[in-house]
Amino acid sequence: MEKGPPLTTMATASNSSAFSFISKGWREVRDSADADLQLMKDRANSFKNLAASFDREIENLIQSAAPTFSVPAIRQSSEIDFMKKLQPKITEFRRVYSAPEISRKVMEKWGPRAKLGIDLSRIRSAIVAELDETEEEDMYGIMEFNKFRKGRRLRFTEEGQFGDWEPIRNSEFVEKVKSSLKAICKEPQESKEVPPLDVPELLAYLVRQSEPFLDQLGVRRDICDKIVESLCSKRKNQFVMPSLAEGEPLSVDSDKINDELDLRIASVLQSTGHCYEGGFWTDFTKHDVSDGKRHVAIVTTASLPWMTGTAVNPLFRAAYLAKSAKQKVTLLVPWLCRSDQELVYPNRLTFSSPEEQENYIRNWLEERTGFKADFKISFYPGKFSKERRSIIPAGDTSQFIPSKDADICILEEPEHLNWYHHGKRWTDKFNQVVGIVHTNYLEYIKREKNGALQAFLVKHINNWVTRAYCHKVLRLSAATQDLPKSVVCNVHGVNPKFLKIGEKVAGERELGQQAFSKGAYFLGKMVWAKGYRELIDLLAKHKNDLHGFKLDVYGNGEDAHEVQSTAKRLNLNLNFLKGRDHADDSLHGYKVFINPSVSDVLCTATAEALAMGKFVVCADHPSNEFFRSFPNCLTYKTSEDFVAKVKEALAKEPQPLTPEHIYNLSWEAATQRFVEYSELDRVLNNEHNPAKVRPNGKLVAKSLSMPNLSEMVDGGLAFAHYCLMGNEVLRLCTGAIPGTRDYDKQHCKDLHLLPPQVENPIYGW
Repeated sequence: MEKGPPLTTMATASNSSAFSFISKGWREVRDSADADLQLMKDRANSFKNLAASFDREIENLIQSAAPTFSVPAIRQSSEIDFMKKLQPKITEFRRVYSAPEISRKVMEKWGPRAKLGIDLSRIRSAIVAELDETEEEDMYGIMEFNKFRKGRRLRFTEEGQFGDWEPIRNSEFVEKVKSSLKAICKEPQESKEVPPLDVPELLAYLVRQSEPFLDQLGVRRDICDKIVESLCSKRKNQFVMPSLAEGEPLSVDSDKINDELDLRIASVLQSTGHCYEGGFWTDFTKHDVSDGKRHVAIVTTASLPWMTGTAVNPLFRAAYLAKSAKQKVTLLVPWLCRSDQELVYPNRLTFSSPEEQENYIRNWLEERTGFKADFKISFYPGKFSKERRSIIPAGDTSQFIPSKDADICILEEPEHLNWYHHGKRWTDKFNQVVGIVHTNYLEYIKREKNGALQAFLVKHINNWVTRAYCHKVLRLSAATQDLPKSVVCNVHGVNPKFLKIGEKVAGERELGQQAFSKGAYFLGKMVWAKGYRELIDLLAKHKNDLHGFKLDVYGNGEDAHEVQSTAKRLNLNLNFLKGRDHADDSLHGYKVFINPSVSDVLCTATAEALAMGKFVVCADHPSNEFFRSFPNCLTYKTSEDFVAKVKEALAKEPQPLTPEHIYNLSWEAATQRFVEYSELDRVLNNEHNPAKVRPNGKLVAKSLSMPNLSEMVDGGLAFAHYCLMGNEVLRLCTGAIPGTRDYDKQHCKDLHLLPPQVENPIYGW
């Protein structure tokens, strides 16, 4: 039998084969590492060259000559400024990532001194095992190594000291590149750093929010606007928020300046994390609508059968608001005791119960509108003042609107309703309070004894109460007092019955029939302030110029005897007749309606005469501004012009009304104007607290981010008024009717009310 090789020889051959495998594997690892290191060096150099090239391109762009094509100055300046701002970013980027520290960190990771942990357990087992098994296992290991190397992901383990290593994904170099690119691309307006307010901005905001206090001191609103504009203009372009386009000129529009100032302050407060949650006067426990449908409460100072504007117009407003069926409507009117009814209502007409008067009101309304209006009529206690010739509320009027229906409130004559108001603040109980000014009280007061002093006091009291109790005020014409939070808009229409009369007259004229068989007339309550003084003065001055001119006068009133005596003494050709409804058949034949009054705010009789197709001769006065667009309205500026307009109207025929003119006189158009100008459409659509929008599309919720000094002042004014009107002596000194702080026993009996409770010192607050 042949002998095999000695055992020692076989062992020596096996060891040589193993160490040869190890040497070969180590060389492959070293070659692969060198190749990866060289690749990273090439990429680093390429990146540095790219950064340097980009930097040179930017420098060339900035230093280049002006472009050959036309570029707007603002746009060119903004682009150059952008590049100048971008240059330091690129320079810093190149400096940081060209620094030696980056290369050193990479070399430390890949250099010869880097420590590698290698698992030798597989080689040790190969020496002990059979050669063929060792070779098979080594081949498997080489395949696994190549697999990991191709994926550029290695795992060296030695007692768990090293984990997964990803040469590019987790490197500090890439993280810095990402952060720098984000910083470069970040737009300036997205910066969270908001510059603090400076002194002019603070003063401008203080002046604007102090308008209610300054107004009480006699400083007009336009003066405050000029002060704010002056303070803001000192900032020039710096005043405009960073969100506005750079180079945009500062607008001189006061509304835009106010919006920019609001946004500026809101952004500063938001950057600090401040959120205003209301102050001492703010009440956030209100404004819950029980059934999900909006409620509108209309509160007025008079009621039918008293044929006055504050009785008729709110009634039509309630009917046409309820006609849309989008909201529930309640009309709150005063209830007078029988003794006061005899003084106020015509022909000594009286009612024994509120239900009886409500039936009268609804029948009168349905006869004139032609439809049955679905709204509620409620009553509050009132007393008639002979000196003021008006009805004064007794007690807290707001308590007669249930809290579940306290949503939107319309105060017809807000100054009148709140002169002696002693109860809960309207703006605390209701979501939105809109006041409508009907009467020019200052004009009436100036005609009385010590009228100038009284008018001065009443003017500031009106400012006080309307600011304290209203969110918005609508003035029917510019003839009224300029009240806080007010805009001018005619929100009244005419009785549909007058439009039908006008259509009838137009039809008769088309058939060739004579529509007007009478001359001129005047109709109005017979008191001097309702135009009778101006009428008698004009006719007395131009008696010869208007020789043969006869005027019929319809009206009743406290000054009837004095007016008739004066006309008789001056031998004026005036025919006085009892007052009657303007829609009466006896008035249809008149062609010319004369109204010289300058004390009216918006004369309802003038609108009715135009609706019936008549000529109207009236003064060139702010109260008649709405009627100037009608071709049949003839306005005069002087007494001589008055004579010329009267003769012109008597000699010509009125023009037929166009469909546009008819619509503008209707209550449908008046209701639409009211909803628009009172911002009631926004409230009804639940668009509360609209946010201010920046030009970049972001929203800034002004009311949630900053306190409103104006609201704080309004709350203080309301609280002061409440305290003063709680004192019976002060009430009597200012002209209140005795006993109107609370309703009396007769009111309790008529309206089925509980006796007033002993007053809580902080009632309503």
